[in-house]
Order: sequence, then structure tokens, then C-alpha cells
Amino acid sequence: MPQFLIEREIPGAGTLSETQIREVSLRSVEVLKEMGHRIQWLHSYVTEDKLYCVYLAPDEESIREHARRVGIPADRVAAVRRLIDPTNLK
Repeated sequence: MPQFLIEREIPGAGTLSETQIREVSLRSVEVLKEMGHRIQWLHSYVTEDKLYCVYLAPDEESIREHARRVGIPADRVAAVRRLIDPTNLK
């Protein structure tokens, strides 16, 4: 299944409390369950004013539908074309 990188602009994201992050994450997981196995959240990175999330999904529209249903932005959605890291440079 294709992998996507989602950029979410959330002012103050880096200062959200553990409780606030947990509440949003649990809401996201509930919506994922409702949507079935066609979309999967792998992990997210929290920066000062943004979240960068990595998902598996059949298409960009599934990512955007999930964001709408959760009530969080999906400002930029990009399909991952290739993964590179120091271990695969040989």
C-alpha cells in the first residue's frame, strides 16, 4: 500500500500537553477503526508548529477524509516515492 507524508500546521503543537496529544491521537485511532483496514497511521513527528505524520493508504483522498473526520488539518499530503537512509546506500 502506498505511503504518505502529511504536514499538519498546528500553531503551538510543540507545547501541547501529553493529555492534549493523547486525546487527538485517540480520536484519530477511533476514526481509523471506523474506516477499516484501508488506512493506517505509522507514526508522527511533533515540531514547534507542525505535525508530520506517516500513513499507509490507498490514495490521498483517504488521508484527507480521515483528517476531515478527526477535525485536524492535512495541509500538505505527499506520496512517498522512495525511502533512503544510511543503511541502503551500498
